[in-house]
Amino acid sequence: MDRTLAKRAFANVLVNTLIANVTTSFLWFALTFWVYIETQSVLATGIIGGAYMLFVAIFAMVFGTIVDRHRKHAVMVLSSVISAVAFGIAGVLYMWQPESELLNLGGPWFWLFSGVILFGGVIEQLRNIALSTTVTLLIEEDKRANANGLVGTVQGLAFLVTSVFSGLSIGFLGMGWTLVIAIIAMGLTFVHLLFVRIPESEPQPDPDAPSALDFRGSVRAIRLAPGLFALIVFSTFNNLIGGVYMALMDPYGLTLFSAQVWGFALAFASTGFLIGGAMVAKFGLGKRPVRTLLLVVMAMGLLGAVFMLREWWPLYVIGMWFYMMLVPPAEAAEQTVIQKVVPYQRQGRVFGVAAAMEAAAAPITAFLIAPIAEFWVIPYMETAPGQKQWGWLLGDGQARGIALICLFAGIIMVIVGGLAFFTRSYRKLTELYATAPEQEIGTDAEQGPDADATEAADAGADEVHADAHMPEAPPPVRGMPPEFPERRDR
Repeated sequence: MDRTLAKRAFANVLVNTLIANVTTSFLWFALTFWVYIETQSVLATGIIGGAYMLFVAIFAMVFGTIVDRHRKHAVMVLSSVISAVAFGIAGVLYMWQPESELLNLGGPWFWLFSGVILFGGVIEQLRNIALSTTVTLLIEEDKRANANGLVGTVQGLAFLVTSVFSGLSIGFLGMGWTLVIAIIAMGLTFVHLLFVRIPESEPQPDPDAPSALDFRGSVRAIRLAPGLFALIVFSTFNNLIGGVYMALMDPYGLTLFSAQVWGFALAFASTGFLIGGAMVAKFGLGKRPVRTLLLVVMAMGLLGAVFMLREWWPLYVIGMWFYMMLVPPAEAAEQTVIQKVVPYQRQGRVFGVAAAMEAAAAPITAFLIAPIAEFWVIPYMETAPGQKQWGWLLGDGQARGIALICLFAGIIMVIVGGLAFFTRSYRKLTELYATAPEQEIGTDAEQGPDADATEAADAGADEVHADAHMPEAPPPVRGMPPEFPERRDR
């Protein structure tokens, strides 16, 4: 493959992804701001955030199979079209029903209106999974960590733009014009895609993937890489903690700021995404990206525990800035590992399973934390006993209950990240990453199923790794905890 042509194609895909990410995030953030401002309900914002992640969990594995079966360009076009149609339906609903009905949590129109917008945003996951596999297709192995850093930079830039304009749009234009802007912008992504060319051949059908939901093939591909399942489990647990912040950070910020100012505060904090992604793009992730991931997650937990200790907006905004700076390295580390240890022909399904498991964790937490915060912890922290017990640590303020929840969530994240270093799976995956051979990815028929891996997988995952992927596993180290169990019936 012509590397110059490949890099040009990758740059065009990044630009298109930027437009699409800005659009979907813009409308999702605007919906969250609008609902909270009009209802003052933490429960409502928790439901919106949790529903988004629940949709991702439901559809991600199907998305992964679609990505493996079709050209990446066609998948991205499909994503743009469906999102534009969904946003158009939301616009019709907004014109048809009064705002009072759309904001009534007990009525059907709130759920339909929010659900259509969230579905249009969730379809963006289809594009993101395709983008992760496109990195493998277009970028040589030693530069993929850097490319994943560029992806993180683009996502951070999208978050920055979204944070500013969502708050401004809701504050000055209202939800109606916000919908109009989103529909037009998503149409632009479709037009731009018509001029983008990705050098790729038509993927060959996988005989072991007869249905749109190739769960068995996804599990097989994960089992072929010792320790990969443990990595996904760890990321899933990390998202359980992330669900706490997803449910509570906007209500906390809107307690400190107006919607417009909160948008600018988020925009400043999101420049951390740009710095983090740029650092990965420049320096990579080192020779052991799994180790980098665990260290980054522990640092994120520490930040999450302390940036609400006082109801002081500089502490919150600066803490968010550092927290967001660590997100691109964490995501790039997981992507880089999967891109190396999983055959290209099955990466879409593996990314889909990872996205589904990780996304399923966040709504569980969000749906639990939002009502717990609103009906128990926040009222408790407003009482004299609550202020007496925790005031020495958390100070005074309106949102001390939110601060208490985030404190414990961050401490749990630090502890679990530290314990992960002592697992056997960490050692095995680190060894596999260091010894896995470079994949030969062509643009013709070899993009079909990996016959050797498929045949060996049918014979048994243990033989595959002994013969194809890594050397003999090192003997157990005394004092190391047992490995994460290998599950065959997931």
